[in-house]
Amino acid sequence: MTGRIQFWFEFASTYSYLSAMRIEDAAARHGVAVDWQPFLLGPIFAAQGWNNSPFNIYPAKGRYMWRDMERLCDARDLPFVRPDPFPQNGLMAARLALVAKQQGRIAQFVRAVYATQFGRGLAISDAQVLAECWNDAGLEAELMQDASAPETKADLRAQSENAQRLDLFGAPSFIAGDELFWGDDRLEQAIMHAASI
Repeated sequence: MTGRIQFWFEFASTYSYLSAMRIEDAAARHGVAVDWQPFLLGPIFAAQGWNNSPFNIYPAKGRYMWRDMERLCDARDLPFVRPDPFPQNGLMAARLALVAKQQGRIAQFVRAVYATQFGRGLAISDAQVLAECWNDAGLEAELMQDASAPETKADLRAQSENAQRLDLFGAPSFIAGDELFWGDDRLEQAIMHAASI
């Protein structure tokens, strides 16, 4: 691998689901490595005066997004079930993703969570649901307790603070070199840039 791309994702993000399910294959075709970066959009939205997803705050935008997701998932042969409620609480999933990253299994875990949430419509705040995702990712059950460790909580806070410093405003976001790309529809452009530097 010659290039590297940072993939900043939020588990409640619909379009991050689309990117998570294809980024590794797309990046590998161009010799680009993927650095998975979980973060929380809540603090970023709060800084803009939002207390909810913009897809809920602006109903027309929300209606468009759900239909767009149906079209895109159908075109990509991905299952899609609208989770209820939306957005889901992805706090514990994000902490677990950091633990999975330490074990070299973050991609597998993240895809399992997204497939469960947007492919099956299950609640990713449910401990049993997350345990199934953890198992599907090939991770040892006892490691799940590390998600509640003070250092893991601090690491996730640091992730979200770093996202704010990087001027991220939504997910998925991709950073290649010094360039920021936002949205699933910019994934290929971000990968091509990463491959060129």
